[in-house]
Amino acid sequence: MSTVSIPASAPAAEPSALRGLLRPAVVLFVGLSLLTGLVYPLLVTGLAQVMFPHAANGSLVVMRGRVVGSELIGQPFADPKHFWSRPSATAPMAYNAGASGGSNLGPTNPALTDAVKARIEALRAAERGLASGPGDPGNTAPVPVDQVTASASGLDPHISRAAADYQLRRVASARGLPEAEVRALVDRHTEGRLLGFIGEPRVNVLALNLALDSLDARGVR
Repeated sequence: MSTVSIPASAPAAEPSALRGLLRPAVVLFVGLSLLTGLVYPLLVTGLAQVMFPHAANGSLVVMRGRVVGSELIGQPFADPKHFWSRPSATAPMAYNAGASGGSNLGPTNPALTDAVKARIEALRAAERGLASGPGDPGNTAPVPVDQVTASASGLDPHISRAAADYQLRRVASARGLPEAEVRALVDRHTEGRLLGFIGEPRVNVLALNLALDSLDARGVR
């Protein structure tokens, strides 16, 4: 008659063996936590403050000792005397840096179509309001697409050169400045393509509007 042998229970691990496994795990955890959670952030922050202090602190724009914005975050402008920024779809307010995002509306969504139509009408109304007389229809040029559609981030501080040129006549008329003078200012604030071939020429709206306001402050006409 055959018999079945029952294996003996495995011996319990020795406490010293457990300590031998636990100690390197704890040391590794603490060491990596200090390295990645303290040393590395402090090193990168310190290098950034030394090498790129302006960018590391938010690329803030300071006028007369007061922070008026950032080169990296757009702002809404509605005065005809200013160049208008690209629309923003962030909530609960436009250009909310704490809630970056787009509208997520598809090209066939009626809500997007209605929003674009309303933005075009607002631009046209601003142009008609500064027409030279009853026979002047205002600016009848095609509206650049970035003037009526929001960017994916909702924070874009730039507009295209075409969008700046579209608004140039209105801004010059509202300020009583020659168009050539305003155009020269736009030229000075037009940024070229990155590395000469990436992207398109663009204009930082905040920087341009501050330059325009500086003209007024100096009484330049």
